[in-house]
Amino acid sequence: MDRRRFIVGTGYVLGTAWLASESPALSALDREFSAADTVEIGKTGIKTSRLAMGTGTHGTDHHSNQTALGVKGLSGLLLNGYDHGLRFFDTADSYGSHPHVAEALKHVPRDKVTVMTKIWSRDPKAVRADLDRVRKELGTDYLDICLMHCVTESDWTERYRGAMDALSEAKEKGVIRSHGCSCHSIKALRAAARSPWVEVDLVRINPVGAEMDADPDTVLSVLREMRATGKGVVGMKILGDGALRRRQDEALRYALSLGLLDAFTIGAENLAEQEDLIRRIAQVA
Repeated sequence: MDRRRFIVGTGYVLGTAWLASESPALSALDREFSAADTVEIGKTGIKTSRLAMGTGTHGTDHHSNQTALGVKGLSGLLLNGYDHGLRFFDTADSYGSHPHVAEALKHVPRDKVTVMTKIWSRDPKAVRADLDRVRKELGTDYLDICLMHCVTESDWTERYRGAMDALSEAKEKGVIRSHGCSCHSIKALRAAARSPWVEVDLVRINPVGAEMDADPDTVLSVLREMRATGKGVVGMKILGDGALRRRQDEALRYALSLGLLDAFTIGAENLAEQEDLIRRIAQVA
């Protein structure tokens, strides 16, 4: 427990807004859930926790709300989650959080955690270079899930075939265990659903359509296609990039009730938020 306490001196104070934002009582789910539930990501064979620890809230230009905690602070937050059974580390090149995740990985068995990262490169040579650099930054020989970050084009599965082939090659060599994409348009999401190359999709989903590719019903129809072909589906923007901060229980219950998400990622920013999130997931059922 001691290693957790160095994260941020004001962590619990900063978390009071989160704790105070109780949602109205909602109808119960028909089964129990836990943030630490072991789930399998599609047909990848990767087993991990239901909740992934996000490190990219407002992540851009190699910075995020989580990296603002510093290497010691964010790695400590990840280790606190690990102590609560969370085994899914969600990072990305653009978040600047690789060094922070690398520090956490020094203190846990590598084969007990799932590391998902995302790269922007669309050129095969650049993809190969990125994979070498990213693994060094993370201090690991392999990546569990590597995604093409923020694809938007309707024809991306054809336009970026070279980059996709480079990731397939990396999988054959054991450099990555699975590949896929994060989508930022409904056209890209539909293309991902049709592509046999996509093994894992990181998709924006919440009950109010905040920061999503389309309205919830439209997105859900595409997710059903993905599930029908065995793709792994990991949800993001579960709290709508803050739009549902005061309706957390509703948002969590929605994500858990869909039966379409293998896992989902949420980026807590301090110990209080993280532990309250874990508690809420257990209680929402």
